[in-house]
Amino acid sequence: MKLQDLNSIKERVLSDVLETTETTRVLVGLATCGIASGAVPVMEKLTELAAGNEKISVSKTGCIGICQYEPIVEVITPDHQKTTYVKVTPEKAEIIFKEHLLGGVPVQDYLVGTVLPSGEDAIATCLEETIFYKKQHRIALRNCGRIDPEQIDQYIATDGYQALGKALTSMTPDDVIQTMLDSGLRGRGGAGFPTGLKWKFASGNRGNVQKYVCCNADEGDPGAFMDRAVLEGDPHAVLEAMAIAGYAIGASMGYIYVRAEYPTAISRLRIAIDQAKELGLLGENIFGTDFSFDIDLRLGSGAFVCGEETALMTSIEGNRGEPRPRPPFPAVKGLFQQPTILNNVETWANIPRIILNGAEWFASMGTEKSKGTKVFALGGKINNTGLVEIEMGTTLREVIEEIGGGIPNGKAFKAAQTGGPSGGCISIDNYDVPIDYDNLIAIGSMMGSGGLIVMDEDNCMVDIAKFFLEFTVDESCGKCTPCRIGTRRLLEIMEKITSGEASMKDLEHLEELATYIKEDALCGLGQTAPNPVLSTLRYFRHEYEAHIKNKKCPAGVCKDLLVYNINPHICVGCGLCKSKCPVGAIFGTLRKPHVINPEICIRCGTCISACRQEAVEVV
Repeated sequence: MKLQDLNSIKERVLSDVLETTETTRVLVGLATCGIASGAVPVMEKLTELAAGNEKISVSKTGCIGICQYEPIVEVITPDHQKTTYVKVTPEKAEIIFKEHLLGGVPVQDYLVGTVLPSGEDAIATCLEETIFYKKQHRIALRNCGRIDPEQIDQYIATDGYQALGKALTSMTPDDVIQTMLDSGLRGRGGAGFPTGLKWKFASGNRGNVQKYVCCNADEGDPGAFMDRAVLEGDPHAVLEAMAIAGYAIGASMGYIYVRAEYPTAISRLRIAIDQAKELGLLGENIFGTDFSFDIDLRLGSGAFVCGEETALMTSIEGNRGEPRPRPPFPAVKGLFQQPTILNNVETWANIPRIILNGAEWFASMGTEKSKGTKVFALGGKINNTGLVEIEMGTTLREVIEEIGGGIPNGKAFKAAQTGGPSGGCISIDNYDVPIDYDNLIAIGSMMGSGGLIVMDEDNCMVDIAKFFLEFTVDESCGKCTPCRIGTRRLLEIMEKITSGEASMKDLEHLEELATYIKEDALCGLGQTAPNPVLSTLRYFRHEYEAHIKNKKCPAGVCKDLLVYNINPHICVGCGLCKSKCPVGAIFGTLRKPHVINPEICIRCGTCISACRQEAVEVV
């Protein structure tokens, strides 16, 4: 394929599909979030209704963004008016088809009108009108929810593979690397290492040494789904970027390491690779040049440690996924002991736009040391959950109160966890700190891959730290003693604290051990495992002390520290709680106040659910 052939495809698709003046486009979100919510029957119903109607086109798309409102259907009329329908069912789809697609009148009851900017009375007819979307700046997610991810022509119509063509025909490999250096793009998967610098380290001896390009799609952080959404909604962006990197460092082969639990992403990646090969955008002599590059998939089996770059490469080689000591770094000796660069999905998704628009364009966004945008998976105690892409430097307050729509049920914000098990908790004290790599590290957290879990006043921060530590203990590969043994000892102390059996000496030991593990574990995952403990100790030490000194959980979460009591002034002696108690911990006679024996009570809460008088109290 030549560049002019690419442009011909672009013009045809723009004319026939994306910018047609005759056809109404109907997009159904069929990423994992949509599929899980029932979007497939919606798609089938709309396809059935539109069969034979040449003026209505129904197609799938990736994650549209505001996942809690799935299934989502977007209608784009020939005059480019967009309407977003949320929580669509097959029955609603039929009404939308009859009243809007055939009758021309949008169905007001199903519109995305519940995520408007505060203070506005009008109903939002499309996602772009909502505060959830207006505050975002989409680069990595630019095509998610806009194109059919299984149609390479639609990717080409949005300037797809133009960046690869530009790099191969008008830039030298060193020009590409310099562009990446000048852009300031840092790796979006964890520590934020400069992407261009990593490429530069691997660029020596082009043509004389076998080199590899790897994509880390082994997204393992609890609450994170950014990479999955890109792979499901815009897989060609990753393929194009990896080919550009191969040209820059002199590699001819790339591997995408994707977790096997992502079947939709895997399917769309396979389709995308086959399509790119068929058009000559992967394979031999791309764009008629002497550059050849191919990509293959490797499926991970769910080991969290394989998100660490050397463990990932070890797994691709067919060995047990364990990290290797560094140095040597992968840019010198990586996959199959050859020079290798590895970036995560979101990093790759930024690269075609940087090559097309220039380094200055990307560097103009963000902060001094953290350029561009960052995708977050917004979840937890928040009104608007889903994927958000914001400029670096946006504050946590803006993300939670504006984009996220605030905390549900009038509760107060307490903390936000970023970076998953490797990250830390951000307290209300840092609500207005601009989010970037350096600021997050300074306050005891980290960017990580981009999970952002919001917690309110009902969360116990000691319990939260224990939850992430339990995950890390389960996922430790066991290769080094600080991680294999140290994290388990940390968890034992945390369990003593949450069960009311710890002393203040244990708290000192907890902090000392966490610091030791952070300094001495072999890989980045082991080194960051204590972060949830250290950050909660830093900002919520008073909660630890309450668990230890007062034997109380201020949030009422830690079961072993709860005491169930029946208020004798409210209890009418109906005996319902007594009959429902699974362990016979409640005593009393009919029509007289009952009591709970704390020695027998297992704190299951059945009595609270059973009592119609609300006489059972937790103290």
